Amino acid sequence: MFNGTMPQLMAAYNQWQNAKLFDACLQLGDDERKADRGAFFQSIHHTLNHILWADLNWMERFTGIKPELPPLGEDIHADFAALHAARLELDARIVAWADGLSSEWLNEPVTWSSVLYKFTQTIPRWVQVQHFFNHQTHHRAQVGTLLMQAGIDIGITDLPMLPLLMPD
Repeated sequence: MFNGTMPQLMAAYNQWQNAKLFDACLQLGDDERKADRGAFFQSIHHTLNHILWADLNWMERFTGIKPELPPLGEDIHADFAALHAARLELDARIVAWADGLSSEWLNEPVTWSSVLYKFTQTIPRWVQVQHFFNHQTHHRAQVGTLLMQAGIDIGITDLPMLPLLMPD
């Protein structure tokens, strides 16, 4: 039985799903991954870059570690292998970060400003953490749809099927 916290569960789920997604993407050539497929972020590659970009921004808010990032909408990595490596590294970092969270930190109110949406709000940190994980899932689903349209099924994405939760 899983005895961890919601952030630990979601960090493990994020890592599992990203691994499946990137493995599926390896079945496509670079031109296919970068083709404009009419999605919100045009291509599979650009959408994967957006997820990484947003995750790095949220992790900065959570940890204070400032990454060097291009402006919103520009790819961090043009090369798929570099994008994949960065995703693996960040997912390991997210798992370690989630393992160190306390209920006090999660419940602490934080005031933050969104440059994108031009507002400021004060909310408990757990709301931001939940958004962080929901954002990932939302855009992974977009990539999953684009892959399915290309004939590639990434397989099961249901949280209860996370290997961590499966009986031995």
